[in-house]
Amino acid sequence: MKFLVLGAGGIGGYFGAKLANAGEDVWFIARGKHLETMKLRGLKVRSAQESFTVAPQKITGSVKDAGTVDVVLFCVKSYDTENAAQQLAPALGKDTVVISLQNGIDNENKIRQIIKTGTVYGGVAYIYSTITAPGEITRYEGPTKIVFGPLDNTLTDQSRRMLETFTKAGISADLSSAIQQELWKKFIFISGAAGVTALTRLTLGELLAHPETRKLSRDIMEETLAIARAKHIALDANLIDTFFETLSKFKNDTRSSLYYDLANGKPMEIEAIAGAVVKMGEELHIATPIQKTIYASLIPYHRKHVANATGTKQERLG
Repeated sequence: MKFLVLGAGGIGGYFGAKLANAGEDVWFIARGKHLETMKLRGLKVRSAQESFTVAPQKITGSVKDAGTVDVVLFCVKSYDTENAAQQLAPALGKDTVVISLQNGIDNENKIRQIIKTGTVYGGVAYIYSTITAPGEITRYEGPTKIVFGPLDNTLTDQSRRMLETFTKAGISADLSSAIQQELWKKFIFISGAAGVTALTRLTLGELLAHPETRKLSRDIMEETLAIARAKHIALDANLIDTFFETLSKFKNDTRSSLYYDLANGKPMEIEAIAGAVVKMGEELHIATPIQKTIYASLIPYHRKHVANATGTKQERLG
């Protein structure tokens, strides 16, 4: 299959590299120093289990270079969703599937409102990975998995071929006929980890080791879970317990991408995470005091980083 990876960061870069390393036709869209380095030396992937490099032939800054593709892995930051979706047209055919693998709960709808051709799938990525140097992705110990599926919950032969392709590439993947539940499960999880690691500067392992911060993370998840229940999303009663059981199996010596963006002076996905919870809570008359505190504490940094970024020439993804 032919893939386009829109946003070759920790998520798109890693899963796209796995597909390319398995022989699939993969085009990577990136920008800045990351793009410049990859065009010269390829994309390097590092982890405790494997290290390999993807050749630089199909790494570009323009969607037009790739031509029409079968699958788009849509992996840009949530605040770039509309801009990136507007650049997708040259890659889209009537049978193209766009899989959003982003943080947040409404990216799929934003993409659907913009693209005129192709089908949008929901997707979640469970992975601890980041750009550790231009042209280099490092994956850390922890769950590494993709769950994806059609928004109308109707599985097709095409979706099953996609699953087979992921699996053959060594990617743990599930095809879901209830993708909204999967999107909310991931959203509840990141709502309880992202803001707290950014505010405290602690790793996930350090958060779990202290009863005060462990309870804080759980309470945040409970706020988000209350919203999901009000929206009649069917979720397991023991969902949050399951999250903590999974986390306890790993070292968890990493922080969230929200923390890394804060520390590196980059725009942050605070609107898509804490901001979204606060907004939905207000609409549904559900109290979200912890998320309100996180949002109010971090939104000034996001705005400052955006202002700093707009002072320089902004690069488009395509």
